[in-house]
Amino acid sequence: MRGRYAERERIERLLADARQGTSGVLLVHGEAGIGKTALLDHAAGRADGARVLRVEGIESEMEMAFGGLHQLFLPVMDLVEALPEPQAAALRSAFGLSSDGVRDRFSVGLAVLTLLSEAAADGPLLCLVDDAQWLDQPSVDMLTFAARRLRAEGVVMLFAVRDGAPGAAVKGLPHLLVEGLDRADAAELVPGLPPYVVDRVIEEARGNPLALIELSAALTPAQRAGRLGPSALPEAAAGLPVRLQDGFLEQLRRLPEAAQVVLLVAAADDTGNLTVVLRAAGRLGSAVEDLEPAERAGFLLLSGEALRFRHPLVRYAAYQGAPLARRIAAHRALAEALGEAGQAHRRAWHLAAASTGPDEGVAEELERVAEWADSRQAMASASAAYERAAQLSADPQVRARRLVSAAQRAADAGQDERCGALADQVPLPLEDPGVAASFARARAVVELGYRRPGTAARILVDSADLTGVERPDMMVSLLTDAVHAAFCAGDASLIEEIALRSPTLPVLAVPAGLFGGDVPGALEAVRTLVDAPADGVMDRLMTGIYLQLTGDHAAAREAAAGVVAHCRDQGVSGWLPTALHLLVQTELSLGRHDELSVRAVEALQLAEYYDLAHRAAHLRAALAMPAAVRGEEERVRTLTDEALEYTRPRGVGRATADALWARGVLELGLGRAEAALEQLETAGREVTHPLLCLPLLPDLIEAAVRAGRPERASDAVRSLGEWATALGRDGFAAAARRCQALTGPDGEAEEHFVAALALHEGGGSAYERARTALLYGEWLRRLRRHIDARDQLRAALDGFERLGARPWADRARTELGAAGGETGLTAREDGPISVLSPQEREVVRLAAAGASNREIGAQLFLSPRTVGHHLYRAFPKLGVTSRTELADLLAS
Repeated sequence: MRGRYAERERIERLLADARQGTSGVLLVHGEAGIGKTALLDHAAGRADGARVLRVEGIESEMEMAFGGLHQLFLPVMDLVEALPEPQAAALRSAFGLSSDGVRDRFSVGLAVLTLLSEAAADGPLLCLVDDAQWLDQPSVDMLTFAARRLRAEGVVMLFAVRDGAPGAAVKGLPHLLVEGLDRADAAELVPGLPPYVVDRVIEEARGNPLALIELSAALTPAQRAGRLGPSALPEAAAGLPVRLQDGFLEQLRRLPEAAQVVLLVAAADDTGNLTVVLRAAGRLGSAVEDLEPAERAGFLLLSGEALRFRHPLVRYAAYQGAPLARRIAAHRALAEALGEAGQAHRRAWHLAAASTGPDEGVAEELERVAEWADSRQAMASASAAYERAAQLSADPQVRARRLVSAAQRAADAGQDERCGALADQVPLPLEDPGVAASFARARAVVELGYRRPGTAARILVDSADLTGVERPDMMVSLLTDAVHAAFCAGDASLIEEIALRSPTLPVLAVPAGLFGGDVPGALEAVRTLVDAPADGVMDRLMTGIYLQLTGDHAAAREAAAGVVAHCRDQGVSGWLPTALHLLVQTELSLGRHDELSVRAVEALQLAEYYDLAHRAAHLRAALAMPAAVRGEEERVRTLTDEALEYTRPRGVGRATADALWARGVLELGLGRAEAALEQLETAGREVTHPLLCLPLLPDLIEAAVRAGRPERASDAVRSLGEWATALGRDGFAAAARRCQALTGPDGEAEEHFVAALALHEGGGSAYERARTALLYGEWLRRLRRHIDARDQLRAALDGFERLGARPWADRARTELGAAGGETGLTAREDGPISVLSPQEREVVRLAAAGASNREIGAQLFLSPRTVGHHLYRAFPKLGVTSRTELADLLAS
């Protein structure tokens, strides 16, 4: 641990915090051999009585869904039965302990979080995940899901990841880069060598501790004495892993032949089970006694029935240093041994590793492995199995089908970039129309995720035109996907063009009617979609989008929540950020800004985790809106700059408009009407139809009036009024009447304001209601009707303060003071819950409703101990000491 002072201090600080009940997470990363495992060992040595759980990723076991998670939790499996039954059932399914498939990966994630909390109930818990890049992706997903939600459980999770190694992706965690040692510390690892030799070894190892030790150990006596020729050590052209491999090979080749065979089999194995390794090695002529030289040399660690290499690079050298024929023989021997043990899925992977050319029999076995992974919602594992099956397929059309299946599962797993790489390998032309349609959808996923949504829509439309005659069933889904992409682009003409290809289908009849002049027909089609909901994610999404677009925000929120639940149930995590974004949009329309922020932060974390740059841009634009309402200028600038940097070059019109809308609301709230008008007019031009920018029109109209440019609002006033009448929604109607009051004759203004307030009473957004009350109150004050004005301005002030809308509250307070009213901060007195953070508010509301900590945790994806921590912090802020008092306080 020489030279690792800062790294040790950071880890020890996490352990100290855990003893005080605070959880912590750290991703330790660096190149191979740099000392990541040593830091994890150091943490284990400093755990001071804490329970320690540890798992080490194995490269050949990466495709075994939830295998790493199972290994980590073996010492605490008895706690599974103490979990709530849905969570216990989810873990049993994931671990293959029941015949049920994994229906809901988020239940698995929540179970992992609760199990960690239970394991830490009697004291701190240290979880060490070594070589996480070689852990199976579903295990990594669930562990990082839990890690990001740890708060007050006394759990420390340390992940070690090798930089540059292909494998599972670990993202979204605080990280610590471990770099090479400086010369002074490096020299201490190679004592007893002449300075010239020390310099050469340090130069070749580049400060890598393991390389220093292993390369110096591989030196001959003559080399150690200083007799080094130009090729005595590998030259700089060789990469570091190769040099390390050579250092290990020099030692491995000194072992007896039979011991090398056992090491090769152990390196190829993915179970770590000594019985399996010996059974396979026996087929190649080795026996248990041949383990002794390898164990004595320190290459292997044996414990009961478990076998582990002391370092992954030893395993790598033992495998890669063997001739190809021997590696193939080892995999075949393991396949036979695992077949006897009834482990068909592992057997298929070993057969694939032993294959040197096309082999349809093995490919079919791998396809069954993919289907099995599919049933457990392990989409990344299913994709890998389909991809390897494709590589073993001789028939180009069969290979194409399997590659397309691999690409689709990659997209479902949120691996859009990999989806594109797989799609690029598909041999063309495709004879099967169904495969061709699926291929188009895979290409569109990549285009939508990283490039231009309008192009994605065109790809899908072209495919629908080509395959529609032979596969009309697929044409519908292609056109639905195309409409969704066109909505992202904000291109109304493209939306209408797509919809008119099949306008009798409800999912396409809605946009065909809305953009083609038949609004009643469109609304009837929306009702049909709601009354007879479809099963697919995209159909559900579009139903929610249509409800939101036509102003039925409460129903849209219900539909969006249903899509979110569906994505979690079915394990299609790649679509979850999109579903959450729709839910966020409905919360915005309903004025639920705190809930919006909580949902949007979760969705943005997921989008960033899966590298879904397109959806992340949408979510940054959405997060900017509540920040704009609160007057958080710097945050709005940061979020919208990041969003627009992505959306503008790619023609993502809807997200561009949303980002500019947020900027306009910020400027309007801060009293900069001219700047607000400029931003809002630009936002309106980003989409090509008034209906697509309907929600921002009231802000544009108010900005134009305040800037003294009412003529620039005339088109917006007319469009808003026409669509409010056509759609028949109270929210749009209230906004239209408010804007008519602003822009029409003074003699008609009061009638419009009163009508708008009455329409607001039917529900909807408290923020919009406060905006109407503010404008009405300002109008009354200008007419010197101060008593009437005070009532409206006080209502506006109360509403804005409850929302934390500081600029708007300041404006209402100023107006109220000018009208002779009391301007105290009434919301803090009337609504004490406003002193809490958004997460604390959610916990408090559920606790007041009688939910237990476990039930709250299940809803909010928190551990029960974190729920308790939030309540512990919230009670003093609210001046209560019990849940009963809490319920009484909120009821009052």
